Amino acid sequence: METLLASITPTTGETRTILDPATGTAVGEAPVHTVEDLERAIAAAEAAQPAWAALGHDARSAALLRAADAVERSAEELARLLSREQGKPLNGPNARFEVGACAAWLRATAGTPLDPETVVDDGETRAELHYRPIGVVGAIGPWNWPMMITIWQIAPALRMGNAVVVKPSEYTPLSVLALAAVINEELPEGLLTVVSGGRDVGEALASHPAIGKVMFTGSTATGKAIIRSSADTVKRLTLELGGNDAGIVLPDADPKTIAEGLFWGAFINTGQTCAALKRLYVHDSLYEAVCSELAAVAAAMPMGVGLDEANVLGPLQNRQQYDIVAKLVDAARDSGARILLGGNPDDGQPGYFYPTTLVADIDDDNPLVVEEQFGPALPIIRYKSVDEAIAKANALDVGLGASVWSADQEAAREVAARLEAGTVWINKHGNVDPRIPFGGAKQSGYGLEFGVEGLKALGVPQVING
Repeated sequence: METLLASITPTTGETRTILDPATGTAVGEAPVHTVEDLERAIAAAEAAQPAWAALGHDARSAALLRAADAVERSAEELARLLSREQGKPLNGPNARFEVGACAAWLRATAGTPLDPETVVDDGETRAELHYRPIGVVGAIGPWNWPMMITIWQIAPALRMGNAVVVKPSEYTPLSVLALAAVINEELPEGLLTVVSGGRDVGEALASHPAIGKVMFTGSTATGKAIIRSSADTVKRLTLELGGNDAGIVLPDADPKTIAEGLFWGAFINTGQTCAALKRLYVHDSLYEAVCSELAAVAAAMPMGVGLDEANVLGPLQNRQQYDIVAKLVDAARDSGARILLGGNPDDGQPGYFYPTTLVADIDDDNPLVVEEQFGPALPIIRYKSVDEAIAKANALDVGLGASVWSADQEAAREVAARLEAGTVWINKHGNVDPRIPFGGAKQSGYGLEFGVEGLKALGVPQVING
């Protein structure tokens, strides 16, 4: 890790010390880039993009495959840096998993075919639909999956012939800088640049006239600000915004069978995932059994410092998020909800560790249910009829994902079709696949990522008619 970290440590200019959220110790120094640095990055991207676009899909895909190889060569260094900066453990669906997903997404993006589509060919008219490069894409990423979500943004953008300027979260810049340094071993100079700045840099990127598209993953409030700032230059947007995903356990489900899937659906990355299971609706007939089985699984999952190979749950990444989770759990307890597990943080230990928390017998309008907690606390809500559960699941103004848990696949599909969410999983939650389109409904954003649809979203459609 030290070699990779040294390669991205600035030798000049202002820097900021990044602290490990598990221990409070220094991880490294991140550059504090300015709007002037952003301007230079955009100018370099504009200069590099035409030659990259001219290479064609095959050559660009080959470069992405080489970049995937480069990521794998540096995988352990990247994972250890990610664990220290973000807090997630090395093992489980965490740091090593995330770095592996980066390589997998690069390969999948390179291997996804996108041929011109013949729309009409009737002997008199022939019309073909093509997708041309946009130019320069701005990618603004979050702190929860900093490497993986950056790849979700930059891989299709590069494959489609664009240059990319990335603005990482101020909480996790080192991970993204290191990932880009590894990938840039296989890319032309100037094509991919990370600008590690503050809010002023993000705002300038989102409104810059040379940026043809913005990809953003983060809060709904920031997404709305990006929509407003993009208006004057009519930028294309892909927005993956906040979620508060519902899961519905149908009366025929087996509590013991589904318990581990429910746990990881809710607590992957210690609950810090946009498409995590954040409110669980369970039929009255098996409510206590599901609570019991889920609590047994959760109690057995070790939480601690990420570099300890035994742990699979880590700290909250930052104090602000810790305080949000603690406030919501306290409000639930004060309302009379039943704390099945957790809810009792040890404030004497270093790091932002909040224990795995399950909350039962909670009202529909409790803040822990209606607000996105984005952490290791899951409310479990009792229901009596499936229609009631569906109405409760659809009641909020967000709809990134949802899930249905049942022994009857057809019954689960019927319920899934009635849920207002971009993706509905059956007997799992949050499982993403580079071949399968992913995007939100309602105020969870718009635009699709992954697969053919994700590639199309990074191009300008052009019809050739004649």
